[in-house]
Amino acid sequence: MKIDVQTLEAKKAGTVDLTDEVFALEPRQDILHRMVAWQLAKRQAGTHKTKGRSEISLTGKKFVKQKGSGGARHGDRKAPQFRGGGKAFGPVVRSHAFDLPKKVRALALRHALSSKAKSDNLIVLDEAKFAEPKTKVAKEAFAKLGLTSALVIDGAELDQNFALAARNLPKVDVLPVQGINVYDILRHEKLVLTKAALESLEARFK
Repeated sequence: MKIDVQTLEAKKAGTVDLTDEVFALEPRQDILHRMVAWQLAKRQAGTHKTKGRSEISLTGKKFVKQKGSGGARHGDRKAPQFRGGGKAFGPVVRSHAFDLPKKVRALALRHALSSKAKSDNLIVLDEAKFAEPKTKVAKEAFAKLGLTSALVIDGAELDQNFALAARNLPKVDVLPVQGINVYDILRHEKLVLTKAALESLEARFK
């Protein structure tokens, strides 16, 4: 599968072959859904907490007689039915993460890449570098390429001028190749890979 390589000036800079095992799969929604759910659950804070009856600072003394009050036989004021009492079965601090096999995660990334290639939302850049960190320059370059919502993946090292220039643009994220993930790929309209990122990805899935 061949695709044109473009420059930041939206000019053609040759072609490149995409590996069919990475970019020509038939995307499976179930695998992509499992991966996105795994990512979102893993990053959920899980810091919600309420106090149980053992953590409430109220009297533990029996405050009514066992018989003769005409009411229930309560033991202390910490019971959940009282104002200020402990919460019954309330949320506790915990991790929401769950396990997903490494092979499924790798397959999901390949399906996400294939979905962008299949829908013509994949762009390959010669390189992602600017002479100076100017947001105006980045905005003009992205306009020439027709990018409004884009995830830009560069090689192992980002060009700092490019990263700083694109930082203030809405709906544009720039990541090194080791930070590529399914959720960010799917939530942006376009996926932009540099040639360095493409080489790293194909080497990773060999």
